[in-house]
Amino acid sequence: MARVLLIAPTCNGEDVGEAWVAFQWARRLAERHDVTLLTYHKRGARPAAEQLPAMRVIEWCEPPLLGRAERLNSLMKPAYLPFYLHARRWIRQALARGERFDLVHQPVPVAMRYPSPAAGFALPLLIGPVGGSLPSPEGFTTDDTSSPWFTRLRALDRHRLTWDPWLRASFRNADCVLGIADYVKEILAGVPLKDFQVMSETGLDALPERIDRSGRQGPVRLLFVGRLVRTKGVRDLIRALPLVSDLPVELDIVGEGPERAPCEALVASLGLEARVRMHGWQSKEKVGAFYRAADIFTFPSYREPGGNVALEAMGYSLPLIVVDRGGPGSATSDLCAMKLSVSTPEKLASDLAAAIATLAADAGLRDRMGRAAYDHVGKTALWSAKLDRVDTIYADLAGQR
Repeated sequence: MARVLLIAPTCNGEDVGEAWVAFQWARRLAERHDVTLLTYHKRGARPAAEQLPAMRVIEWCEPPLLGRAERLNSLMKPAYLPFYLHARRWIRQALARGERFDLVHQPVPVAMRYPSPAAGFALPLLIGPVGGSLPSPEGFTTDDTSSPWFTRLRALDRHRLTWDPWLRASFRNADCVLGIADYVKEILAGVPLKDFQVMSETGLDALPERIDRSGRQGPVRLLFVGRLVRTKGVRDLIRALPLVSDLPVELDIVGEGPERAPCEALVASLGLEARVRMHGWQSKEKVGAFYRAADIFTFPSYREPGGNVALEAMGYSLPLIVVDRGGPGSATSDLCAMKLSVSTPEKLASDLAAAIATLAADAGLRDRMGRAAYDHVGKTALWSAKLDRVDTIYADLAGQR
């Protein structure tokens, strides 16, 4: 058992996104290690100390006014600077009064734009899993008309990795950096790293029973699950359906976001109302029902840092169609996913149509790929296996100290 100082700004099992990811790390690590958590909570949210009563939690409240614009707040994290200062001061004071930790682990923020408050102290430091900083393919740069203006600020990430001394020092001083996919190492190529390993940012608690779809009748049901933003490729997926109009395929879209209105307009203009159903946001329980009812999981996100939704789909024994870029390409294998290259919206739509046609016409192939998906996710994505690997990393870092 290691004495772990866990740094996780925004840690909330009742939220979504990185706050939820941080909560999973904290809850799971506390089952195996002596964890002290440094975090803050949003105003109006239930503090992490109440959600994690068995753990020592050092917590600050988000400064007033900073959480008003939720999407901007999620992207830029304006409360990170005061948290950084609070956490760094606390670490300095804790070490001065004789507290001892075997290592520091900072699993979030996932985006590589935030320096670690633990950098520079005489403690082994593990950062990650980190990701992001993927630019849109050149052919898509002028095609996004629905995303808020501030999402374009992501383009600054790579410049900061080149010029921000505090950010560079965090990765340079880290004893190990975890990246959510291989592309992260390429992005960090300009920073000398002591150790780099690939690990997804979250995992699955358990797998549902394997699903046998071999005897199903009726149309082949495609499923997309995710936030509706342009980079998820939903628009291209809809454009692919008229190219397979001779096949009995239907599409369920589960999610909400600024792309919903443009996608609904596109469905109407293409006369696809009978084949495409947009369900909006759904609870986790209802999303599970969509996975079970689907035959193929289609996730053509062309700027996806992680692969969480692909892990979920594989857990439901689904064959996948993904873009071979970022997290989904890394999280899947060629045995369970058709991986598409990406260059332009037109080419992506035609490649999606070809992949859909191949799978829709071959129930045996769908069954084999679905079985392979279930086996693959069972070997690579369960929290139990992930934490076994984390234990090994912790032991190595503590031994180096």
